[in-house]
Amino acid sequence: MKTVTMYRPNTIQNALSDFDRYFESFFGDSSLGPAARIFNHLPAVDVRETEKAYILDMELPGYDEKNIEVHVDGGSLSVESKQEEAKEEKKSEGTYIIRERRMNSFSRSFKLPENVDSETISAAFKNGILTLEIQKRAEAQKRMIKINSN
Repeated sequence: MKTVTMYRPNTIQNALSDFDRYFESFFGDSSLGPAARIFNHLPAVDVRETEKAYILDMELPGYDEKNIEVHVDGGSLSVESKQEEAKEEKKSEGTYIIRERRMNSFSRSFKLPENVDSETISAAFKNGILTLEIQKRAEAQKRMIKINSN
């Protein structure tokens, strides 16, 4: 396996939307499409590959990096957030008439390829984007072989 793939255990939620099966992911197999992300309140993710690493960018506008956790367990990478739901009670600031913005807890997991060095994963959070850089092992990187002339 040479790409980062979504980890999606079999659940009833995965089978709910036929609409989502038309969306292909960057991960080489069917991923959560827009309808499932909205239904599950999951942040959008882009994954790109460079010569030396995989870069994962996750949209987390409004989230605080203090409430985001990144875990590596064997060949699995997980990003999750625990948000406390605001209580719907009257405060001195007033009562909500319309409330469309939500901060929900989420958890996303990715299956890591065999060629990554899970000890060197780095994370940065800027402007609502969490960026994870997942380095490839040195022996897994492309290298140029010089051809000697006779």
